[in-house]
Amino acid sequence: MKKAEIGNVIEFKEGLKGVVEKVNENSVIVDLTYMKNYRDLELEEKTVVNHKNYKIIEQ
Repeated sequence: MKKAEIGNVIEFKEGLKGVVEKVNENSVIVDLTYMKNYRDLELEEKTVVNHKNYKIIEQ
């Protein structure tokens, strides 16, 4: 499995998307404001996603 890099767009948890801001050993920190409907979903601005739980959409 390829790990995401800073600036990649990833998809996780049934369609949520975000931009990778930081890559850690076991996870990435993702900015969710990338999504157009971000405000409607009432989510936190950033979240942590394990490398096993996403796929890279754009590099």
